[in-house]
Amino acid sequence: MMRALTAPRVDHLLALYYYTFDNNKPTGNAAMTDLDDVPTPQGQLTLKLLATRQDTNLYGDIPGGWLVGHMDQAAELAAGRIAHGRTATVAIEAMDFLCPVREGSTVNIFTGLREIGRSSIKIDVEVWIRPPHERNPDELQKVTEARFVMVAMDDNGRIRAVPDGH
Repeated sequence: MMRALTAPRVDHLLALYYYTFDNNKPTGNAAMTDLDDVPTPQGQLTLKLLATRQDTNLYGDIPGGWLVGHMDQAAELAAGRIAHGRTATVAIEAMDFLCPVREGSTVNIFTGLREIGRSSIKIDVEVWIRPPHERNPDELQKVTEARFVMVAMDDNGRIRAVPDGH
């Protein structure tokens, strides 16, 4: 069940979060990921950035590639702590952008451990922003989320096992 959001842009977010069910299994956005159930950041704050004028496109928005690059960096930081060293991205699962990021927004990237395999680590990554001029400093808007699949690497760039007792 989806809970109501208190953000000022509720109508925009609700339009992008569509939930349908087929044989009691979610489809649409709900099927893509199970992270959308709670409209608050999940995981731990890993990166916090300011979107500046030099990061924008011609319209003053932050390009999706800029966000993906920072999401990858956050996933690598989180996976590196678990792997006790170097990791590399091998896959990024589906990603939808829910709202634009404007110049001056504070970008908060949260990460959470999803799964550890023999050599792989799945990290859930969410991006939440505080738009410029937001009156409530605690008010965040969700921008996107994705699952990053990382692998542990040795010093020679070969895949290695994730240490036990991470």
